[in-house]
Amino acid sequence: MRLRDYKIFVVVVLLATSAFGQYQFTGIVVDQNDKPITNAEVYNRNTGEQTITNTKGQFEFNDLESGDYLITIFSFDFEILEQQIKIEGNTSKNFVLAPLGEALSEVVIKQRRNRIYGLKQLKPVEGTAIYAGKKSEVVLLENTLGNLASNNARQIYAQVAGLNIYENSVGGLQLNIGGRGLDPNRTANFNTRQNGYDISADVLGYPESYYTPPAEALSEIQVVRGAASLQYGTQFGGLINFKMKQPNPNKKIELVSRQTLGSFNLFTSFNSLGGTIGKFSYYTYFNYKSGDGFRPNSDFDSKNYYVHLGYQISDRTKLTGEFTYLDYLAKQPGGLTDTQFDTDPDFSNRTRNWFEVDWKLFSLKLEHEFSEKTDFSLNLFGLDASRRALGFRGVATNLNSNAITAVDEVDVNGNFVNPRDLIIGNFKNWGAEARLLSRYNLIGKESVFLIGSKFYKANNGAIQGPGSTGTDADFNLQTESFPDYPNQSTFDFPNLNVAVFGENIFNITDKLSITPGIRFEYIKTETDGVFNNVVFDNAGNPISNTNERDDETFERSFVLLGIGSSYKINNTIESYINVSQNYRSVTFNDIRIVNPTFVIRPDISDEEGFTADFGIRGKINNVLTYDTSLFGLWYDDRIGEVFNDRAERVRGNIGDAVIYGLESYVNWNIGNTFFPENTNYVLNTFVNLAVTDSEYTRSEEQIVGNKVEFIPLINLKTGIGFGYKNFLGNVQFTRLSEQFTEVTNADRAPVGSREEGTLGKIPAYSIVDVSLSYTYKRFKLETGVNNLLDESYFTQRATGYPGPGIIPSAPISWYTTLQFKW
Repeated sequence: MRLRDYKIFVVVVLLATSAFGQYQFTGIVVDQNDKPITNAEVYNRNTGEQTITNTKGQFEFNDLESGDYLITIFSFDFEILEQQIKIEGNTSKNFVLAPLGEALSEVVIKQRRNRIYGLKQLKPVEGTAIYAGKKSEVVLLENTLGNLASNNARQIYAQVAGLNIYENSVGGLQLNIGGRGLDPNRTANFNTRQNGYDISADVLGYPESYYTPPAEALSEIQVVRGAASLQYGTQFGGLINFKMKQPNPNKKIELVSRQTLGSFNLFTSFNSLGGTIGKFSYYTYFNYKSGDGFRPNSDFDSKNYYVHLGYQISDRTKLTGEFTYLDYLAKQPGGLTDTQFDTDPDFSNRTRNWFEVDWKLFSLKLEHEFSEKTDFSLNLFGLDASRRALGFRGVATNLNSNAITAVDEVDVNGNFVNPRDLIIGNFKNWGAEARLLSRYNLIGKESVFLIGSKFYKANNGAIQGPGSTGTDADFNLQTESFPDYPNQSTFDFPNLNVAVFGENIFNITDKLSITPGIRFEYIKTETDGVFNNVVFDNAGNPISNTNERDDETFERSFVLLGIGSSYKINNTIESYINVSQNYRSVTFNDIRIVNPTFVIRPDISDEEGFTADFGIRGKINNVLTYDTSLFGLWYDDRIGEVFNDRAERVRGNIGDAVIYGLESYVNWNIGNTFFPENTNYVLNTFVNLAVTDSEYTRSEEQIVGNKVEFIPLINLKTGIGFGYKNFLGNVQFTRLSEQFTEVTNADRAPVGSREEGTLGKIPAYSIVDVSLSYTYKRFKLETGVNNLLDESYFTQRATGYPGPGIIPSAPISWYTTLQFKW
């Protein structure tokens, strides 16, 4: 299948100004023993440009006009260095950083860095990737104060505009975020990566993410919106890349140990080791989590291990290997109807539902610098994983019955009668992605060219059938005991994807750059399997049971186009604009029935459309940073659910939609405004506001003019951070207006109806979180209260696991973390 419209392509034209000087400034940053300092942050305070030193301690700035520049260099283990540099031609200079004379307080460290950086975006070029002209946001975990032990997404992503979050994962075991009308469930509409390689179950066939790295192990979370499709895939959401902490280049061994206690018997233990010995570097951690959850039947146990090994083969070549292992088991309390939630949101009537994940990730990356102008990277990666869902989800026997309230029957001896539904997914895939980035001169300016290719092969399997009648986590099929169980199937899903992509930054002037891009995709999706077709009489007795095959091959190729542009209005203000085509292939979750209340349209097909952003970002006097943008998302053949005349959910292409809005972020450093010389104090505030609207514009169903699902009109997060010496604090307020969960825009289903709990809107809610920390020498104490006002709310109406029904969010809870660092 090809995209129907290759002409959705907007050419951006911005007025150019006259060119200035074209000088280059290079430097080397070393310590007092002339040892190069890696990853030192170098900031040109006049132009707002920033860069990071390489393994040789080298950095460079290009296309500078003659004049004086204030250069600031920052590294955590050294004093900040600021020097005035005069540029009258190509200039080179060495910088020597002095070691810190004393242990600094937490506040002073935060002030040292915040004095240099405010809101951070990705640089136009990082490694072998291009981000020029794109909307990008970077979450700096070292500056995040919140419940990191439980991966509290509401706090971690508080400064990323417009994200919609499902808060249904006890202990933060899974990340569920979306935005701009994209379903947050398991972050399936983003391309999720760890250190640049894929981590989801199957990028095309089943892009859900069951593994999320612990926030305590992360240095950054990079979020790049829809225009990321040209380099990272076809998806509408864009890219989320988790950057793990790197080995400390200045220590042979560094130990961090964090122990956390919290509400509902929460216990987490995070322990890491890292360092650099000659050319060899390493970083490893073990993370353990356990707890009971805030509802009955919701305990969990998780083990996560990670190791990173690096070897600097030469000054120009580095080899890195990584391995990640996650194993967790969680008991699921099931969903609620609206009536049950209103009566008691902590209620659970499901005592034997379980979910298990086993995740193994592999990566081997080669980075080579052919010259100072040309870089190459090759990343080989693989996944060997499984997920198992087991439970009694209830059965709606007629139009006036509800599966959520259905009783799990027992016999006279107290034993359960009904077998549990068992769904097993096995994921085995591997891939390779190569990138070549080269800088070259064009019309007196340095341009940047990127070309890359990706090969991805998956061989996944899905099994559904009867589980045991017990209450324990027994994930063995019981087909022989229940041959007439209606939901039985065994399928293989081979997927093949080959892509070639390219982008080029054309620096037209010192202020204007234009970045066109192109991506070619070849996708081959197959289904190969059998399922049981069981027919029952009116009394519920099976009268026939036949095996039927379902073998299909779906092959397509297409081209995606895009263009972005950046214009530096002055040294501290930049405007950007981009347009990119998007594409989402049908997943095997779309085309195979795993829920008896679903019907899949046989003509279901891929989705397509495009995304556009226009924004302005920058800073004012190093005290106010901002990023404000308008966006539009045009969605053709959107996959969704409608109801037929038998009250069954029918999944298929329901029509076209347009989504548009404003996303804005402002951070005011009050401390730098009123007492810039007093580094003992921290005081800043931020406002993160997204206003989003939507409409279905074409449909064969009766939904034209309706709002698109998963879109609150108002998505507000704001807060204030404060501190004195070793003490830091943060208060955050979150407000989301109501949002619909399906296309009819129903308020809620009638009480006692078949759809109560799964049909309706998510009401508006407001949350207050408070976080505090205190540092003493090598120790740090963190504590906080989430949902301080004990708001009763929910963010998801599940139609399958972990429901069906309303999944309540956590009430007021506390946490305390003790960290030791050596």
